[in-house]
Amino acid sequence: MNTGGCPRAQRSARGSLSVRHYGLLLLLVATGTKMAAQEPPAYLPGRRVLLDAHNAYPEQGLWSDRIDRALATGVPLAIEQDLAWLCEPAASCRSVLRHEPPFTGDEPTLRGYFFTRIRPIVERALAAGNRRDWPIITLNLDFKSDEPEHHAAVWALLGEHQSWLTTAPRTERVDDVATLDVRPVLVLTGAADAQEVAFHDRVPVGERLRVFGAAVPEIVGGNSNAAPGAPPPDVFPGRRTNYRRWSNHPWSIVEAGGPSEAGEWTTEDAARLSALVGRAHEAGLWIRFYTLNGLGPAELSLGWTASYNFGSREAAELRWRAAITAGVDFLATDQYEAFATSRAALPSR
Repeated sequence: MNTGGCPRAQRSARGSLSVRHYGLLLLLVATGTKMAAQEPPAYLPGRRVLLDAHNAYPEQGLWSDRIDRALATGVPLAIEQDLAWLCEPAASCRSVLRHEPPFTGDEPTLRGYFFTRIRPIVERALAAGNRRDWPIITLNLDFKSDEPEHHAAVWALLGEHQSWLTTAPRTERVDDVATLDVRPVLVLTGAADAQEVAFHDRVPVGERLRVFGAAVPEIVGGNSNAAPGAPPPDVFPGRRTNYRRWSNHPWSIVEAGGPSEAGEWTTEDAARLSALVGRAHEAGLWIRFYTLNGLGPAELSLGWTASYNFGSREAAELRWRAAITAGVDFLATDQYEAFATSRAALPSR
């Protein structure tokens, strides 16, 4: 007798169809989960464009808020700290945040100005355990002098904070590039051979590397200070090793003469920038450019360097956007807030 319900065959067919849909749904979810799990980590070269807060430390008692201004733009970001070795009569030598002499004796230290300030940020990140955006702070060390004692003092300070730091095991051969143990802070330094001796060669095999140096670029057909109107040199990023993991360049290899001598931004400039970034990323290196400012005459009194100035905010923003589009990993500027605003206005990478 027909009770008005679906015939058994129809119920069976609908039930079978439902099972197939359910199975397909499970397959799609599993595939999506697998794809998400295989997504490259955010810290790899070419995955994100970060503000590199140039010279983010006080100078001669002025501008003590620079690190706070940088951090206020949000993480992840990079922060540059210049380090000088100060030796005073009747006092022990120490590492201080300073670009060049003369010294006042009141210069802040990396411990007091940088590590103390970021402690609550790092501790919150460690407690939360969300590694997606780690490292959230890249510390860019610019050594203004390379005394062995200076390197040893900084190495010891980094050791006090090693639980915060992105590290890698010291391998027997520098060409054996180990996987990074990613933590909230990444420390980068320059290309000097003396730094490699201190921060790599003297580290026992199997111990942790706490800081990573810049690759030594190969410059073809000129130098990075080519005169205006002359073609910039052709630059290759150098060799990636277990210690050397990034590439660091002045803007003059993109536009001859650098910011203060730059003319109109051209398609050739954009192509050159894209090629430089592509070469670095193909070599497995992060790439950084310094220093791109767009300042009026009155703003130069804020302690910023004239040779890094394009002359107007509009000219600097044009280059910022080009660098973001090209995928520059670290872009150094003194205009922290303006760069962060410009980057936010562009589509996410």
